[in-house]
Amino acid sequence: MSLLQDHAGFVNRAAAAGRRMSANLFLANLSEADFALLSAHFERVSIAVGDVIVPAGGRIEHLTFLDSGIAALLDTIEGERLHAVGLIGNEGYLGWPVLLGDDRSPYTTILRAEAGTALRIPVDRVLEAADQSDTLRQALLRFVEVFMIQMGRTVVSALGHSVERRLARWILLYHDRVRGDEITMTHEEFRIMLGVRRSSITDALHRLEEQHAIRSVRGRVIVREREKLLALAADTYGSAEAAYERLVRV
Repeated sequence: MSLLQDHAGFVNRAAAAGRRMSANLFLANLSEADFALLSAHFERVSIAVGDVIVPAGGRIEHLTFLDSGIAALLDTIEGERLHAVGLIGNEGYLGWPVLLGDDRSPYTTILRAEAGTALRIPVDRVLEAADQSDTLRQALLRFVEVFMIQMGRTVVSALGHSVERRLARWILLYHDRVRGDEITMTHEEFRIMLGVRRSSITDALHRLEEQHAIRSVRGRVIVREREKLLALAADTYGSAEAAYERLVRV
């Protein structure tokens, strides 16, 4: 069970999310009053794997609360080389720069791993609601802080850790956000996440398999022993997850 799910109140919160017609954990943690400020303006949408939710530099027109699926936020170097800066699933929302005063996305956001559904709401409705409720604004900003911690650890890990350790971390981040132990990801997608050659990904996957942490088959990674992944990832993983428990699950 993932850290994002390992919580005494998870079942109750999931039930609350169900009453609100959403499996989004961020929404489940809002007060009834704050959720009511948003709920009348939600639109349910479906998102396919590979869909670009918003391109880099694109105008952010909605906040998107994923029920399922994983959004990868990708930065571009030299006009074409993509590198992942972080992941967001049903623990949070997309479009967070508008809470910081920016209506443009600094990153390309693409759905990965599995098809998704989401509730989305126009930005102006969110900002109106946040103006009416300090607790809603604080909750939205707390998630921004959590995601900034995740991005910071991505940078530090890329600078100082082996491909094997970084891969273990990314698999854990995906495992937190998929249903079950199977992750649909190609070597090429993992290459983008880590910014290394495909041969390096292949070697790292083999080493994780040798330690019985995962099983790698064509286009998929199956988590066998999460505890071994946690040991391999060490302190590259866990800081953002702990911050989520402290700041969002209140």
